[in-house]
Amino acid sequence: MYLFLSIILATLLGYLLLLIHPLIGGVLAFGIVAGGLVRGVYLLNNINRRLNEIAPESDRVQKVYEAYLKEKNEASS
Repeated sequence: MYLFLSIILATLLGYLLLLIHPLIGGVLAFGIVAGGLVRGVYLLNNINRRLNEIAPESDRVQKVYEAYLKEKNEASS
């Protein structure tokens, strides 16, 4: 239902932008699209930051290095 409502509202907005002067309509349409893209990038960055706080990545090199240090400490003791 939400998708259908979004499609109807976007269609009405597009029709209204066509009715007004093309320059003004173009500027408004560009602002809407650019604002949506910037908001999307912001939300993706926010999601990425939250996921990294929950489960930080531990790469293979770091694991091997820690195992090496552990073996070195055990061998020297």
